[in-house]
Amino acid sequence: MAIAAAVGRIGTTVLAMARTRLALAAVEVQEEAQRLLGYVAWALFAAFLGAGAFMLVALFVIVLFWDTHRLLAIGGMAGLFALAAVVILLQVRARFASRPPMMAATLDELNKDIAFIKGTGAAHEQ
Repeated sequence: MAIAAAVGRIGTTVLAMARTRLALAAVEVQEEAQRLLGYVAWALFAAFLGAGAFMLVALFVIVLFWDTHRLLAIGGMAGLFALAAVVILLQVRARFASRPPMMAATLDELNKDIAFIKGTGAAHEQ
């Protein structure tokens, strides 16, 4: 009977650990989704405002040089917009690459659990 009780306690402990880890994973997924939604909302808002500002600046420069160098003004504005687009794209790509890994805390806790079960980790904190 002692073996059956020990197996039952071990099973209960493993299930409790799994439930805790799944709850942590769910919280992390929800946080990541909210963070991503925030990024998308701010990016769309910035794109809308930026597009309006760029169009007004381009219109101003073209009208300013309409009588003398209109084609140069149009080409210059197009080149400036293309350069700005490349810079923004590179920044977004760099920020996306440097973001923290998804569910890092959950994976860390699972690694601690595995180390504890194998007997190579320190005592598990309750």
